Amino acid sequence: MATVRFGQHLIKASCVFLRTELSFALVNRKPVVPGHVLVCPLRPVERFRELCPEEVADLFSATQRVANLVEKHFDASSVTIAIQDGPEAGQTVKHVHVHVLPRKMGDFERNDSVYNELQQHDRQEEGAASLWRTEEDMAAEASDLRRQLQTP
Repeated sequence: MATVRFGQHLIKASCVFLRTELSFALVNRKPVVPGHVLVCPLRPVERFRELCPEEVADLFSATQRVANLVEKHFDASSVTIAIQDGPEAGQTVKHVHVHVLPRKMGDFERNDSVYNELQQHDRQEEGAASLWRTEEDMAAEASDLRRQLQTP
């Protein structure tokens, strides 16, 4: 696997830390909190309703596994799991994806502010390069998470 498609983007294998029969998980180029990752179906569909039952089951099984991983790996006490399904819900990449955000006490002044931040986090101008993580940083995080998945 050299790349996987994520909507209009091609994601390098180095940024993917989990692949199942029907899903994959990748690190985020602009995380809302440390450890904010995405879980996606392999088949690039825009809306959740377009997934077949097997894809939904695999996506949520993978999401559960990833949520457990990032909560532990990032020393969090909770996890926010969210899907922005359609443009009015804040979806900017036309490929179903689940946001998994490890959460800690006090990471936001108001707990629900995470949703406002999630809706705005990737709407910045592409030219603002300083806001995006480097490929090296993303590959290193994916490698750490991949290694954790292999450890019983």
